[in-house]
Amino acid sequence: MSPGGASPANRAAFHQQHQLAALAEAERLLAQRSILKGAWFDWVAAQLYQLGPPPFVSMVRRELQRLTQA
Repeated sequence: MSPGGASPANRAAFHQQHQLAALAEAERLLAQRSILKGAWFDWVAAQLYQLGPPPFVSMVRRELQRLTQA
């Protein structure tokens, strides 16, 4: 078993199952950036803190990074 307790197959299945939700959540968070301006980073951090489980939060973070660098 790999670190974190999930097998690669389980991680891949989780990723595939939740990819669209992670993208939608990242888009929702990013849509608030122009409204919240300087307060956006703290707001996003609070939103991410409330999400779960941790693998999903990581997926949302990766999507946010991808969207902001596109």
